[in-house]
Amino acid sequence: MEYVQIKRVYEPPQKADGCRVLVDRIWPRGLSKHDARIDLWMKDIAPSTELRKWFNHDPARWKTFQERYRAELRQLSEKLNELRARAQKERITLVYGAKDTEHNQALVLQNVLMGRKSAH
Repeated sequence: MEYVQIKRVYEPPQKADGCRVLVDRIWPRGLSKHDARIDLWMKDIAPSTELRKWFNHDPARWKTFQERYRAELRQLSEKLNELRARAQKERITLVYGAKDTEHNQALVLQNVLMGRKSAH
């Protein structure tokens, strides 16, 4: 499988990003569709609204968030397979809007796609 990378949607798009996949349910604030250069918006693969609100990017809830989000992802095997298939053909970059680069859904999703257990 091609390497799946992640980056904040607010970082400048680069050619090396390949296919830019937005993995947020809500469009990032203050960013036009042109500036974001999103190739695919996978709202359905983002954490549920309830889980996102519960987590609220609280590092103390990170471990439980990962477990709950992975449980949600298990119900979305078709979407995960779509991303895996794309990653085998081209480089993909999962983009997200969160300020916290160490505790966000893109990290969890990247680890799931790469077959890794968890993000620390």
